[in-house]
Amino acid sequence: MASRIGRFLADLTPSGFDQNKVEDELMKQLVEQMAAQGLQGEVASVKGLDLHNKALQVKNDLQVRRHRVI
Repeated sequence: MASRIGRFLADLTPSGFDQNKVEDELMKQLVEQMAAQGLQGEVASVKGLDLHNKALQVKNDLQVRRHRVI
């Protein structure tokens, strides 16, 4: 999976970079790979939740942007 994601990200150019499309594709590939491995769970893309140097920061405007159940 990492090699496919790496190729996908390498193909992006700064002018063609669209964060929403990248997140959509990463979530799609993550869900496909987890399902292929027989894993069950949930995946979410959350705005306002950041990880910096082992510290989790939660902002006031926390928003779940995407959510998928596997």
